[in-house]
Amino acid sequence: MVGPGRPQFVLFGSSIVQLSYCNDGWGAILSDVYARKADIVLRGYYGWNSRRALQVLDQVFPKDAAVQPSLIIVYFGGNDSMGPHSSGLGPHVPLHEYVENMRTIGEHLKSLSDTTRIIFLSCPPVNEDKVRQSSSGFFSELVRTNELCQMYSEACLKLCKEIGVPAVDLFNAIQRRPDWLNTCFTDGVHLAAEGSKVVVEEILKVLKEAEWKPSLHWKSMPTEFAEDSPYDLVAADGKTTLNPSEWTFHRAIQWD
Repeated sequence: MVGPGRPQFVLFGSSIVQLSYCNDGWGAILSDVYARKADIVLRGYYGWNSRRALQVLDQVFPKDAAVQPSLIIVYFGGNDSMGPHSSGLGPHVPLHEYVENMRTIGEHLKSLSDTTRIIFLSCPPVNEDKVRQSSSGFFSELVRTNELCQMYSEACLKLCKEIGVPAVDLFNAIQRRPDWLNTCFTDGVHLAAEGSKVVVEEILKVLKEAEWKPSLHWKSMPTEFAEDSPYDLVAADGKTTLNPSEWTFHRAIQWD
């Protein structure tokens, strides 16, 4: 570990998480927003469902770790929601089992420490036509529909209310974007830059509205080594320096 220690934000999930540093992804954006404030740690696993997440839960989040995360953002559901394959193989997990798996994940993460905060992301929609075009010839009996996505999204949101975990309704948030079918995905499933913007907006909204102490919203967190220095850039008056620690003008989007 390098020092000094910062709050740790862990992104835990399937390919929506693993690919979150690609294509101006939401993980990369959060790393920029929280630069010098928190370390964003990626634990994403392409193709995984909630069953596989349970298998490694104690390894990824051991209860006896010396330092526990300040925030864990969890996404599973897209692969679980795929239609079952006739062979019995594949990522499909029945809805009732998916809910119980996510409940177990949520309860485990809540037990890590009194100050570990959790956000669940619900299953986003898909572009069904694009899924069929991009997967034809590669996969057998690939069933991915918005009807199924909605069922798993709603079940996740309902569970979150039951166990007291904040949730982001990605299924509806993405569909509020103009021309979302064509702008929010790279292949009909995984997020393009526009889709990732939605994820960041919704996560920051939760963090801003949460009554957590300390607050984990980026504007409320201290910036590391932010004191003034004579080594900063010299101001126009030629006598003082300008501290750039809080500058954000480099961002194309000024996040709230």
